[in-house]
Amino acid sequence: MLEDVLPEMLEAGVAYIREGLEDAVGRNILTPEQKARALENLSTARSVEDACRAADLLIEALADEMELKLEIFTLFDKFGLPGAIFASNTSSLPIAEIAAITFQAENCIGMRFPRSAPNTETLEIVRARETSDETVAACVEVGRRMGKEVVVLEESTS
Repeated sequence: MLEDVLPEMLEAGVAYIREGLEDAVGRNILTPEQKARALENLSTARSVEDACRAADLLIEALADEMELKLEIFTLFDKFGLPGAIFASNTSSLPIAEIAAITFQAENCIGMRFPRSAPNTETLEIVRARETSDETVAACVEVGRRMGKEVVVLEESTS
């Protein structure tokens, strides 16, 4: 499920996903049937609350501003399913600090999709001290299913 409060951004996100799937078909990474199945599984929401109520894994991709991250994780915590994983795509903010505002820090994790890396097929999983082994394992499996090379990193506590 893809969520954005701005309809034009939501449409742009869906278009980006469609293009990526089409490219994957063109490179023989996916079959046309797999692309069709993926698009059938794609849905959109116009509010964070609606998206939270329907997802086991919530990944935010906001600007790297702590106030924004804390606001979205507060909504994840308030409206998310019990046991849902809350992931941040932050490249510079501490996951532990973001997780601390939730009631389930063990379900909070970083999932970075580096754009500047030479190998864009990498997913960096960033584990905070409170992150559970189950949360890490679930995110590694998600990355594997995405066809990414998954690297698990420990967040520095210094």
